[in-house]
Amino acid sequence: MQDKKIIIASDHAGFQLKEKLISHLTEEGYNVLDLGPYTDVIPVDYPDKAQLVAADIQEHPQNIGVLICGTGEGMCMAVNKYSFIRAGLVYNEETAKMTRLHNDANVICLGGRTTPPESAIKYLDIFLNTSFEGGRHQRRIQKLGDLK
Repeated sequence: MQDKKIIIASDHAGFQLKEKLISHLTEEGYNVLDLGPYTDVIPVDYPDKAQLVAADIQEHPQNIGVLICGTGEGMCMAVNKYSFIRAGLVYNEETAKMTRLHNDANVICLGGRTTPPESAIKYLDIFLNTSFEGGRHQRRIQKLGDLK
């Protein structure tokens, strides 16, 4: 997946974890676009950052999004409003794997206050290195895109 761009953003609560993930991704050779924030001093509304990541993925569907807020829940709710987004809230190794393997997720959501950095890095690596299985799961993914 290293030929794809990783689009990453957070709110103020996810800022510290975002910075650690960017450092890790860069060390691993990924092309990373940081959509902010660039400090945790000023409050940031998570729907605004989710919208920016969704807009990039709509224009460049091959890209992968990473969104971080306090729990990951708000970002996941916001970005899943877009029919072309399949975001998963990841909180362990199994969800990191299955959200890609069976759900072909194009956005991973993490909690800056609920996920230790070492765990978040592990989950992100699993997510990025797992491919969609296809098969019986393809028709389910199609149905997700058809929901209104």
